[in-house]
Amino acid sequence: MLYIFDLGNVIVDIDFNRVLGVWSDLGRVPLSTLQSHFTMGENFHRHERGEISDEAFAEQMCDELDLALSYEQFVAGWQAVFVDVRPEVIQLMKKLRERGDRVVILSNTNRLHCSFWPTQYPEVQQAADKLYLSQDMGMRKPEARIYQQVLREEGVTADRAIFFDDNQENIDAARAAGIQSIHVTDAGVIPTFFAKAEHVTD
Repeated sequence: MLYIFDLGNVIVDIDFNRVLGVWSDLGRVPLSTLQSHFTMGENFHRHERGEISDEAFAEQMCDELDLALSYEQFVAGWQAVFVDVRPEVIQLMKKLRERGDRVVILSNTNRLHCSFWPTQYPEVQQAADKLYLSQDMGMRKPEARIYQQVLREEGVTADRAIFFDDNQENIDAARAAGIQSIHVTDAGVIPTFFAKAEHVTD
């Protein structure tokens, strides 16, 4: 069986309010102002596909938010998104691999974040057989082609895969591709899924 895990708020807790909090302090702009203007628009999506550089993304984001930040200040805030790893999910991923299942990560991410979290949370990479990252693939969830690419590279059919993600749009797209998909709305969803299904036992 192929188990496909998203990264943010599935394996690692993330919070974009932490990003805005740092930018608010450094840029001397009220947090509420940044919260009301921050959107994950086309520039955000292009960055995740690897279509624009980190520097260009930072400049565009600062323009959108009317923030006067150096690139280094922007990055300091951008990396603050990560809160902590979910150890119970890491343990489940390890158990799946130990019994012979294939475990991969499929994440919409960017090079800035990928320069940070692997060293901050080395246990994440160690718990997965492979990482499928949007900026390396030139595509992002919920584009149908990204799910097909993972299935093709893994050599499995959709009915032999299970996908975990915190975004309903991504879940809907994976289901449309025929993949059993679990919407991760909180930290208890994945442990509960495996406990009920008895997919992984101690």
